Amino acid sequence: MVEDPKYQSGEPPTPEGLPPGVVVSPDVYRPQRLPPGQSRTRKWPVLHWGRVPHIPRERWRLQIRGLVRQELVLTWEQFLALPQVQVFSDFHCVTRWSRLGNLWQGVAAATLLERAGVLPEARFVLLQGYDDGWTTNVPLEEFLQPDVLLAHSHDGQPLSDEHGGPVRAVIPRLYAWKSAKWVRAIYLLAEDQPGYWERCGYHNHGDPWKEERFG
Repeated sequence: MVEDPKYQSGEPPTPEGLPPGVVVSPDVYRPQRLPPGQSRTRKWPVLHWGRVPHIPRERWRLQIRGLVRQELVLTWEQFLALPQVQVFSDFHCVTRWSRLGNLWQGVAAATLLERAGVLPEARFVLLQGYDDGWTTNVPLEEFLQPDVLLAHSHDGQPLSDEHGGPVRAVIPRLYAWKSAKWVRAIYLLAEDQPGYWERCGYHNHGDPWKEERFG
């Protein structure tokens, strides 16, 4: 994490002093950074559905399929060879904790979809994980925001298995269940297709500022 003197006094990390080029999520600039019903934690709780998969990097693959001009399958080396981005953002879990001031590194979602070429009829994204086919859905417009990325590092360290390594999605402006762990595939769809938690009763969209917790 970027060292911020305020952190020691209890104040959350801020974008001040970040290296040039870091993308700052707009919500970081809100006067009140905690959405309604949330409490701040300095820890990073581990929450997930099902098992924690271990995917060796040499076996990891990222697929981009569906309504694209060219379906892609990227190896770990090919993923790292793409332009890298750092994103500074807050992270809000639907279970009511928030971790403020995270520095992520990876590949922007927009960069990945640009490589594949999104077809005009695509409107939604479905993210699939290595954890027994778990999925979650996101509107394409929101997935293409500059602060959305597929991250391999958090606060300067590679992502552990428990936190979604080797690669997880990070969609800062939605509840954290939308930031799918252990991502293996990105599907471009014309129609919305609710994922696992959405089918179980979670809100289809998941905006923390509107408390879109449940459908």
